[in-house]
Formats: sequence, C-alpha cells, structure tokens
Amino acid sequence: MLERESPIVRFFPGFLESYNPGKVTRSPDLKGEGGVTTYEPEKCYNGYTLFCRNRGDHFYLIDMNGTVVHTWQPANSSIHFGELLEDGHLFYSTADRTMEERRGVHELDWDGNEVWYYHCPVDHDHTRLKNGNSMILCREEVFNPRIYYLFPDYRSAYSPYIIEVTPEREVVWEWHGDQQHIDELKKLVGVKFPLPWMDWAHANTVEELPDTPLGRKDARFRAGNVLFSYRTIDTIGIIEKKDKEIVWAWGTGVLDKQHMPTMLPNGNILIFDNGTNRKYSRILELNPETEEIVWNYTAYPPESFFSSAISGQQRLPNGNTLICEGGKGRIFEVTLEGQIVWEYMNPYHGPDGSRSIYRHSGRYQSEFIEQFL
Repeated sequence: MLERESPIVRFFPGFLESYNPGKVTRSPDLKGEGGVTTYEPEKCYNGYTLFCRNRGDHFYLIDMNGTVVHTWQPANSSIHFGELLEDGHLFYSTADRTMEERRGVHELDWDGNEVWYYHCPVDHDHTRLKNGNSMILCREEVFNPRIYYLFPDYRSAYSPYIIEVTPEREVVWEWHGDQQHIDELKKLVGVKFPLPWMDWAHANTVEELPDTPLGRKDARFRAGNVLFSYRTIDTIGIIEKKDKEIVWAWGTGVLDKQHMPTMLPNGNILIFDNGTNRKYSRILELNPETEEIVWNYTAYPPESFFSSAISGQQRLPNGNTLICEGGKGRIFEVTLEGQIVWEYMNPYHGPDGSRSIYRHSGRYQSEFIEQFL
C-alpha cells in the first residue's frame, strides 16, 4: 500500500494476494412471476441485458424477450453487481461486508472459471480502467472527530477510500475521503462538518471520466479524473487524479440520496436521483459546467417510479435510457420523450422473497454477445 502521512487511526481488514477455493454448487434462485411485460422492438436498443439479484448467487444474461441465454454462478453467496469486459469476462464484486474470506473483486471467464481475484473491503463499486488496472471503491473505519460527533466517547466512523490495483495486485494509486478532502467539500458545496452520521458519506460510485469535448476545454472534467457519489450528503463530485483534489462537486439541495452518476460522451452526467425523502425517483441529466438539468425522467404519477435505495441507469447508443428500479427488481427502457418501450420484472427471488437488483450491469450489443454464445 502507498505510504502516506496521517494522524488518523485506521482499521484495515487483512489483504490476501490471491484466493481461489474452486466452484461451489448451490441450488438456483426460486423462479416466480415476472419476465418481459413490454417490448416495442422498433423503438428499443436491441441487445442483451446482464443483471443479478442483490446479494444473490447468479448472474443472468437475457435477450429482449427475457430468455436467459447464459448464466454465471460465482463461488460467492452474496454478489453485488458485475460488468462484462471486452474479452467476455465477468468482473464482479461481493456485497456482504461481513464476508471477509471472499470479499473483494473477482474476474470470471465466459465459462465461469475464476481468472483473477483481489481481496479488499470493496464497497458498492469497481471498474476496469483503460490501462488494464482495476479501480475499487472501498470502506474503512477511521477515528476522526472532525467528521463524526454523535457519540463523544467513540468517534469512529465509516469512510470511503479508493484504490487502483494492477493485474499483479500492486496498489499504484490511493485516495482517502476523510483527510483534507472534507475541507474541499466545505468549500465547494457547503457541507458542515462534523456530521451526526457514522456512515457520513456512504459512497456508491467510482468512475474514470471518459474523453469528452467538455474535458478537453475544462481540466476539472478531463479524461482520467475520478467521478464519485456520496449518498448521505446528497453530493456527487470529481477528483483530479494527479493531485488528488476534489475539483468539482454538486448536488446539495437538489439530489436526494442518489446513485450511479455516470459521464456521457457529451460531457453531461446522468444520475439516478432516488428521492428517498421525496418519495419518488427520477433520472437527471446534468450539464456539470453550467449545473443545469437538461433532461429528466419522472413517471406519472411520480410515486409509481420509486426506489428508496440502490438502483442505476444507462444511456443507450440510440438515445434511450435503461433504468434499474432496484427495490422492485424492475428494469425498463425509456425514450427521450419518456415512453416505456421495454420492461422486465426480475422473476428470481431469495428465501426472503426479495427480487431487488442493486443495479443492472447494462445492455450489451448483440454482435458483442453473440460471438461468445
């Protein structure tokens, strides 16, 4: 781990270089009612959709009719979400924070064999970078009275940190949210520290910014910088990769416990605004330069689209938006005009009956998937 100076006491789980116990066979999720309820082929971005039940044990790849064309069954009983890499490998993270033995990020080939693993306290998000490294959002316990004040005699708080790891499992970049960066948040969005919440940030996103016209003219948004989301304080922001400074932040007073901000090719940021206190969800497209909301999706009536937590969205190449209403286990595609042209209800549930999806892993081009089938 990189050397750094800090007066803060930290508690880290032990890191293992690698661990592969082999596959574990379990019974599949019970199947109930669900599947595709709406499909207008001529208006959709047709392809294949990847998802898993939140804290389940299977990944499902489905076609537009809801037919499962491929599955993965990782050797973990509590998976969060995954993404397909260019070679067809599945890159996923675990969900259970108490599952220390196999907690971390894993890479499986198309046939489900584990080819790479990094043990760490992963928390909510991870991504494979263009240089082949992996960027992982983690959570640590810190003692920092500047952040958290609820219990005067015990000011330990949960705080986010981010690491970049090479394929050889070497940490080459590291960023901790509880250091001088709380002063940057004070300056940019007016957050007043200390806070009364032990999980003061509840970070849920880490993303490497793509090359965009906005990034070429404004260094805050240049390619390679890091986009994050702090759900507890209704804030999204950008970290300048080289200097590790938060150079842009936004959301307080507008967002309500958001998830999954992602930068689009035009430089705008697409956000799932959960509306936990508002009691209805919406999708926002933000111009970060002007801080103007240039597009939004809200259902009618508004309360008919609501997930108080989890969830996500993806802007598709044809301009439609694929939305995961996580709490209900619902994935649907809407046009720019807000018309629902595809809808899928997760038919798989666990012993407690939950069908929730942390967030879908996205819609993939037919040509990309069919080369592996």
